[in-house]
Amino acid sequence: MDTHAKQKLREFLTEAMQRQTGQSEFSDGDSLFISGLLDSFSMMNLVMYLEEALGLDFSNFEFDVSLIDSVNAIEALLA
Repeated sequence: MDTHAKQKLREFLTEAMQRQTGQSEFSDGDSLFISGLLDSFSMMNLVMYLEEALGLDFSNFEFDVSLIDSVNAIEALLA
């Protein structure tokens, strides 16, 4: 993932966290969903964002929340 795409992803996640918890600070390795920082509604929004913005097609593999539970996990999925 290039720097611009990663920055846009972090902005998307920051906005989601601010709406849900008021928190806006997180590191690339922090758990987003398993930890409870973001809920299932945020997860579906993230999946749609990844499909639209980054061209990821989740229909090509079995989905598991761990695939998108952190910025690092998303980068690994895109690699």
